[in-house]
Amino acid sequence: MPITPDTKSWTWVLERACPDCGFDASATDPTSVSALIRDDAERWQTLLEHDEVRERPDDDTWSALEYGCHVRDVYRLFHERLGLMLDEDDPLFANWDQDETAVTARYREQDPRAVAEDLRAAATVIADHFDTVRGDTWHRTGRRSDGARFTVDTFSRYLVHDPIHHRWDVVRGLSRLS
Repeated sequence: MPITPDTKSWTWVLERACPDCGFDASATDPTSVSALIRDDAERWQTLLEHDEVRERPDDDTWSALEYGCHVRDVYRLFHERLGLMLDEDDPLFANWDQDETAVTARYREQDPRAVAEDLRAAATVIADHFDTVRGDTWHRTGRRSDGARFTVDTFSRYLVHDPIHHRWDVVRGLSRLS
């Protein structure tokens, strides 16, 4: 059963701490994002080994496996978008429907061990890419079709909230299954 799509804009996380997961992107130094991504990827490894990795806590919440697939794909997508921001002037990002991707990529059917490995690899690639950003490059821009504009700085901090927040979602969901 597909999940009801989340249609709200999460760009507000750049201005204040998230009241759910507690992560404060507004207080995060963008040069620390690489380390935060690597740490987050390691924490996902344990979640993707959980006995109930495929179980949804309710009809409106993804399973740990589905969230893990999503985080892996977010890391891959943001790596692509970071490349565009560094190589082009103010690129417009192609739209991405995360809910459609979950269905068409069959997140629920994927192998949790493979997802864990792929998530770690994707996290390493984008963390290494952020490690190359220096000086004024943090001010390069990119934009989404909904009008949201990012610099590499805000893009990095916006990104890191997503997997941390979803890890919080998973821990909360697994506790409801127990």
